Amino acid sequence: MSGDAIEPKIERLIGMAERLITALEADIAALERGKPGEMRTIQPEIQTLSALYGREAQGLTPGLTKAAPDALRARLTESTRRFAETLSRHTRLVTRVKTASEGMIRAIAEEVDRRMAPARTYGRGPAVQTRPAQAMIFNNVI
Repeated sequence: MSGDAIEPKIERLIGMAERLITALEADIAALERGKPGEMRTIQPEIQTLSALYGREAQGLTPGLTKAAPDALRARLTESTRRFAETLSRHTRLVTRVKTASEGMIRAIAEEVDRRMAPARTYGRGPAVQTRPAQAMIFNNVI
């Protein structure tokens, strides 16, 4: 592939990376505000863009990038670096939110289990009293 033919491909890849960076930064801001419903990366358009970026990036080999002008290659390197940093930050934040959510669900489930367990009493009468059924149903598999 000639240098002229590779330039549009690299420009397209840089453009996709910039759009993905913008979406990831919007997600980070939404998560920091406590509004995960406002995340952009869950939108079909962004998921399609992500798949296209992966395909385009996979087809770009080091040999092809050497045919590109130095300035374009530097822009590609910079956008790739920014994309990787933003994606790493996004991944860390989503993992933290996921871990916290799972911990809260686990704590609620354990509390419901504890409350649903039969009460042990001492003294006369049956050794175990049953409690009325609770209205909350939970899935113990987290």
